[in-house]
Amino acid sequence: MSHPHRGSCLCGGVQYRIDGEIPQIVLCHCARCRKATGSAFAAVAPVPSEQFHLQAGQALLSEFESSPGVFRVSCRTCGSPLYSRRPSQPDQVRVRIGTLDTVPAGAAMMHIFTGSKAPWFEIHDDAPQYDTRP
Repeated sequence: MSHPHRGSCLCGGVQYRIDGEIPQIVLCHCARCRKATGSAFAAVAPVPSEQFHLQAGQALLSEFESSPGVFRVSCRTCGSPLYSRRPSQPDQVRVRIGTLDTVPAGAAMMHIFTGSKAPWFEIHDDAPQYDTRP
């Protein structure tokens, strides 16, 4: 049995637990993810909804529909992006890996939307790259 992963926002008001492994980390280079993170990409992990549990801070969550059917969830106090959800895919949330307090050892990695990546950022690893979504 694996130990659960734990995560939180910058101010610590929102805390969550993931019951299960994190098998994959996706680095999304699309313009919306760059805007949402203020960085070259967003690092996310698809997690089954039944394995994702808010432990504290439900009242601090703020949602923004960044594109039709895509809701980005963050802490309204510190602004940390925590996860995104799609009502069309209720069985999955996409957790922002930078909010993890534990280490997702052995997760496979891939780059998506590299066709629109920041021109000032170079990818220097051997992870698979996709111009859009694979």
